[in-house]
Amino acid sequence: MMDEDIFDVVNEHDEVVDQLARSLVHTQGLRHRAVHVLVFNNKGHTFLQLRSKTKDNDPGLWDNSCSGHVDAGESYAVAAERELMEEIGLLVEKPLEELFRLEACPETGMEFITVFMTESEGPFELCTEEIDEGRWASPTEIRESLDSEPEKYSPTFRMIWRRLEGF
Repeated sequence: MMDEDIFDVVNEHDEVVDQLARSLVHTQGLRHRAVHVLVFNNKGHTFLQLRSKTKDNDPGLWDNSCSGHVDAGESYAVAAERELMEEIGLLVEKPLEELFRLEACPETGMEFITVFMTESEGPFELCTEEIDEGRWASPTEIRESLDSEPEKYSPTFRMIWRRLEGF
């Protein structure tokens, strides 16, 4: 527990009301913050990661390029840049583009999520504790796979991709 991440607990308006350890936030179902980042290449393909089978949430499912919690006192943008570096070894040179936000609800694990995008051609250095593999996929490939095998993707990825395609 000594090394456990501390998260900001937030109210329904995404205002900080407390700070607690990750395990308490999750077991008590408290609202907190997370980021998801989509990395696109110059062909318009999206880099997807296969979450490690050892992850506590959505193990072995395809997900956004990277994702993670916002640490206590950290901004969404800083968390997104940190997660890119930690998970796929990508150091961004310009600010990430914010696409949209998702409200905290049971489908998001009670996380307020800010979704960002950036562009990169890779290659990436995958964090093997978090990611089993990665691949590029075209929007058509993703759409067809989500239609035929939605269970292979994390619920949050499915939610984000549906919202993205609504634009």
